[in-house]
Amino acid sequence: MVPEVLDGLSVQPDRTYVDATVGLGGHAEAILQRSSPTGRLIGLDQDPDNLARATARLQPFGSRALLFHCNFSNLTDVLEKCHLTTVAGILADLGLSMEQLKVSGRGFSFGGEEPLDMRMNPAAQTQTAADLLNTRSEADLSRIFWELGEERWARRLARRVVQMRQQRPFQTTAQLVQAVLSAIPVKPSSRRLHPATRVFQALRLAVNQELERLADFLPQAIAALAPQGRLVVIAYHSLEDRIVKQAFLQAEKAGLVQRWQKKPLRPTAAEVKRNPRARSAKLRCVVRTAVAPGSGPQEVV
Repeated sequence: MVPEVLDGLSVQPDRTYVDATVGLGGHAEAILQRSSPTGRLIGLDQDPDNLARATARLQPFGSRALLFHCNFSNLTDVLEKCHLTTVAGILADLGLSMEQLKVSGRGFSFGGEEPLDMRMNPAAQTQTAADLLNTRSEADLSRIFWELGEERWARRLARRVVQMRQQRPFQTTAQLVQAVLSAIPVKPSSRRLHPATRVFQALRLAVNQELERLADFLPQAIAALAPQGRLVVIAYHSLEDRIVKQAFLQAEKAGLVQRWQKKPLRPTAAEVKRNPRARSAKLRCVVRTAVAPGSGPQEVV
């Protein structure tokens, strides 16, 4: 949804933007191209592999791009390091990159056999998905599968996981898929989603505390917008989209922002055909209406 992102941010030269989930640098590159020749971009990403790829991709833009290895919940700290009080726009694309799913080898995908890791930043995080599956109580696992995966068979699956780990601790994605297929009484061919989709989502959210970090990030992002600055968030499932929607509504009621569109934007049919993973994307955008601290975007020192 690059065109929608650029329109939502209203990208212009001479202004500073933040890509809070820089990923492989696709959106960041588009923002830098649109804001040429003087616009600047600050990029954040907690995944070191993503950040390395984004750094290489954005190298042609030189000092116009400044990247940080951290979670977007550290936005305020990053802006302070850059001697910034406000910025013209902030983007957060909450989806996984294709490299994380297919190349990282950290167990984000159920398509092969990989270690059950799921940590976005292995150097800074200790608990893996395997640790969670092997140590949490049946009740805790059931709650995680239900609340974070919205899996209707959460209790049955949690019971099966506990039974299986007594015979052999969970170590690989293939083991988890086997547990799911043996616990959920629906044939895979009868469901639009693979039966393991919601379970893998739940574990990833739990391991990385993604919803909690998103809730921390949103008020920081709104506070960091200059007057008429814009915040764009792309969510891919109902849990994170609900948090974004509620945060935007609360900020609007407080007079801090105004919604750019009343309804979220969805990808075009052409984009979904080109990238089927985009089918669930919802883009929401707000415009800062209240006077923000400072007079506007400042130069990065």
